[in-house]
Amino acid sequence: MLPTAKLDGILSRFEEIEAHMAASPERDTYVRLTREYAELEPLVASIRRLRRAEREAAEVEELIAEAAGDAEMARVAEGEKAALAEAIEALGHEIRLALLPKDEADRKSAILEVRAGTGGDEAALFAGDLFRMYSRYADRRGWKVELLSASEGEAGGYKEVIAAVNGTDVFARLKFESGVHRVQRVPDTEASGRIHTSAATVAVLPEAEDVDVDIADGDLRIDTFRASGSGGQHVNTTDSAIRITHLPTGIVVAVQDERSQHKNRAKAMTLLRSRIYDAARGRLDNERAAARRGQVGSGDRSERIRTYNFPQGRVTDHRINLTLYKLPELMEGGGALDELIDALLATHQAALLADQDGERSTAA
Repeated sequence: MLPTAKLDGILSRFEEIEAHMAASPERDTYVRLTREYAELEPLVASIRRLRRAEREAAEVEELIAEAAGDAEMARVAEGEKAALAEAIEALGHEIRLALLPKDEADRKSAILEVRAGTGGDEAALFAGDLFRMYSRYADRRGWKVELLSASEGEAGGYKEVIAAVNGTDVFARLKFESGVHRVQRVPDTEASGRIHTSAATVAVLPEAEDVDVDIADGDLRIDTFRASGSGGQHVNTTDSAIRITHLPTGIVVAVQDERSQHKNRAKAMTLLRSRIYDAARGRLDNERAAARRGQVGSGDRSERIRTYNFPQGRVTDHRINLTLYKLPELMEGGGALDELIDALLATHQAALLADQDGERSTAA
């Protein structure tokens, strides 16, 4: 059952906002009201459709009672009753999803970190493939990818690559990608055709803004050093690379991607803020772990979440036991990745709904 009083409160608040906006308030107040209006508008539309369907259902029940002696009218009314019941159920589910607790980080951009794990050169190549997959996926969704730091593998790919992915709802779409990704394939250098297994670790952090994390200058130790590279023109001749240590937490970040020390410092601060913010979120999550069962996987970045089997062209997400035989499309950042992400989000929402229903039953 939906909480009637809560729905009534949402409708009342929406009407209050409309009245305040019509009264031409000050600019800052108007901007705040407009933002709240935009957030509530789709939910209010669903509630109004639900209320309308419920009224129509009540009218149909009266019609059925009145048509006791008219078989044809009763048959038509029963059909309308079934259609309205289906619509009411769908709208109720839609509203329950909209009322789920929101992750404040979902609308944020994200920091994407991909690191080669076990498997040597093949792991670095796979890390490069994963980063390319996410980059192409970002392009498809109109997000911007900005490289923050990269350490290339000797045979290609990356030992480590870190990038900022900027856009709307980036963290919401990518947050379940954190964990160990395992690959099974035949390396190009394998003459006997033997399948090798290697791995890469992905971490997705919500990109923190200045207002999310308060960092005092006195809490930072900033070191400069000469950027390393592959030799020749790629090695900096000035100390442009930046390493920042956050003394209270011991978190260390280093960026050497740009030739400008100023740009490297700005990127390093972006990365540092996000890691501090992520660590704080992690501590809160651990404190709420006993009561928070609606998570897909443990969130532990050492957890193996997915296997990419190239000889069979399949990918399996172990958290939801979903296998897709669409590996080439997935690695291109295509719709198969959306299919996986949508399934993970649906599972997460279903678990949250189950938790919410359980809490409501206990309270009753």
